[in-house]
Amino acid sequence: MASNIPMSPQLEQIHGEIRDHFRALANGFQRLDKIKDSTRQSKQLEELTDKMRDCKRLVKDFDRELKDEEATNPPELNKQLNDEKQSMIKELNSYVALRKTYMSTLGNKKIELFDMGAGPSAEPTAEDNVQVASAMSNQELVDAGVKRMDETDQAIQRSKQVVEQTLEVGTQTAANLKGQTDQMGRVVNHLDTIQFSIKKASQLVKEIGRQVATDKCIMMFLFLIVCGVIAIIVVKIVNPNNKDIRDIPGLAPPAQSRKLLYLRNPEYMGR
Repeated sequence: MASNIPMSPQLEQIHGEIRDHFRALANGFQRLDKIKDSTRQSKQLEELTDKMRDCKRLVKDFDRELKDEEATNPPELNKQLNDEKQSMIKELNSYVALRKTYMSTLGNKKIELFDMGAGPSAEPTAEDNVQVASAMSNQELVDAGVKRMDETDQAIQRSKQVVEQTLEVGTQTAANLKGQTDQMGRVVNHLDTIQFSIKKASQLVKEIGRQVATDKCIMMFLFLIVCGVIAIIVVKIVNPNNKDIRDIPGLAPPAQSRKLLYLRNPEYMGR
């Protein structure tokens, strides 16, 4: 879905990449419906998960760039951009929920029920137990019952201990997983921040490079002008009678040598 909201070049580029990822996710889930093999479905889900992770990073970049431009954008444009960001977040969440549904379905398909049928050396049947009990006295039956009850109590106690140990291990594992998940989340956020900073620094370096090139051109032009003025001054000093070069405004022509004119006046001649 194309957006008619005016955006800066950076926002427009990030927005385009997010839309490309959404189209790839939609096509990927459509292909997933046609795949019957569970192994291929798992591989397809992993690829879609990577796409969603990249899409989440791009949405964060979009939000950071939007916050940087809020001060220069009008309020109405900021509202439209925020609405667009919320729309992209909702769309990404819908793909995340769809992935969870497929993961649950794929997990149910992988459950295998094993039929552990009894063989020839299995436990005695009810008929065998009746025959053994008929050959035993009452005291022997009581002793056998007490022994069986003791064995059952011991099995129950062992089961309780196993359950308690399992709960402790599960609680500790869950706490460790939660801590590792939080740590991974902080690492991912830090990496996203570093990547965003690198992009901003690259843009700043390009701007500085363009300014330096412009300054060099201006300095070269001024240097040529100064060289020309100096050349004209030197030519004027060396050859002041050269009429092909006009006088420089503000620069007086070189002083001419004074020539004494001797007037032949009889009065002066007689002195």
